[in-house]
Amino acid sequence: MTEALEYDVVVLGAGPVGENVADRVRAAGLSAAVVESELVGGECSYWACMPSKALLRSVIARSDARKVSGLRGSVEGPLDVPAVLAHRDEYVSHWQDDGQVRWLDGIGAHLYRGHGRLYGTRKVSVTSPEGEHHVLTARHAVAVCTGTRAVVPDLPGVADARPWTSREATSAREVPGRLVVVGGGVVGVEMATAWQAFGAQVTVLVRGDGLLPKMEPFAGELVAEALKEAGASVRTRVSVSEVVRDGSTGTVTVVLDDGGRVEADEILFATGRAPRTDDIGLDTIGMEPGSWLPVDDSCQVAGSDWLYAVGDVNRRALLTHQGKYQARIAGAAIAARAAKVPLLETDPWGAHAATADRAAVPQVVFTDPEAASAGLTLAEAEAAGHRVRAVDYDMSGVAGAGLYADGYRGRARMVVDLDGEILLGVTFVGPGVGELIHSATVAIAAEVPIGRLWHAVPAYPTISEVWLRLLETYRDDR
Repeated sequence: MTEALEYDVVVLGAGPVGENVADRVRAAGLSAAVVESELVGGECSYWACMPSKALLRSVIARSDARKVSGLRGSVEGPLDVPAVLAHRDEYVSHWQDDGQVRWLDGIGAHLYRGHGRLYGTRKVSVTSPEGEHHVLTARHAVAVCTGTRAVVPDLPGVADARPWTSREATSAREVPGRLVVVGGGVVGVEMATAWQAFGAQVTVLVRGDGLLPKMEPFAGELVAEALKEAGASVRTRVSVSEVVRDGSTGTVTVVLDDGGRVEADEILFATGRAPRTDDIGLDTIGMEPGSWLPVDDSCQVAGSDWLYAVGDVNRRALLTHQGKYQARIAGAAIAARAAKVPLLETDPWGAHAATADRAAVPQVVFTDPEAASAGLTLAEAEAAGHRVRAVDYDMSGVAGAGLYADGYRGRARMVVDLDGEILLGVTFVGPGVGELIHSATVAIAAEVPIGRLWHAVPAYPTISEVWLRLLETYRDDR
């Protein structure tokens, strides 16, 4: 049975990004349908942000407690791993999406469960798990919010080895005795931190020179140092050439390009993401299936007046919070265009431009120590042609840091645009720095002059006093 239905906006994908697009257009008075083939709430809620941070919270809390006089003796024992996993299960609602469905119902969006595909201009066909078929027509816009999937390299033996991706790493119910992690990006280092703390013997294999290659070099250096101190092995400039799983013992043998071998019980590939656009009907509108979708700052797909790509699929910034930010921008732009209201195209920081994707992207890596950044790295700023200076400070020299943890180790950097005397980027590495990064994001997005930052007085004695130390260093080294 085929049923034709019409809405102002059709959203393909009910993760955090799709939910926020639907919320914004509904708030503007437009009708919305949302199509989802898996769980409402998406990757972030069930296999990424939420479960990974639920796993890591106890790891980081124990590490912090061990650095506090009078407390460390109370937390020397192992973690209660079953309790941690149960905590994780609670945070992902035991992989049930009833609460998220109620939220969609609450905003008045109509949910269609099933596989959705573009069906020509402004149309989406949906096939439900029961075989029912609907064709949804969008009066104003279709928003593709299908996100990304983990990429597993095409290596000999990989399929038979049944490797973990980020999904298995965040949902596993038992601790492997030995775990090989391939990749030194965010997923790789966070999962290495968690499973090493749970009792696995972790080996991290990195093709490049170090961990966290998209951050300032010292971030990866400090995280690698901490992983090694925790008992993990970190090997750089090495690639996997083959993976073999023994059918009788289950042991995974990882063959390296230098002839070496590593044995493990499980192997996690954290080697990148690809857009979930291979089977969403892009061919019906003259686009290449499986491709990233280039967009303008309102997240409208190039060459279209009705198609939007929001979140990971447009490759602007593969982070949940940036996708939700884009959703707010796109929702406002869709509503404005539907009402025939001119967009604020001349204002890069206006309601219809996702400018922060280029200039002020924040990120926190929940390792031990934490690594947090906003804006551009020094290398990125220089490559973009800015005349800049990097200002570094050892965070152990901040009174609040010393109070936070005995033997505190960390580093801070701000990248200053010397022509405008504003910040282009800030990076913090150290215990507890994740909660510092929003102040940097505000300073960068607002283009606060260095002279004005002197008047933003940090409370004493907090770790935030690192801001004062950075400003003093900038002044004294001029």
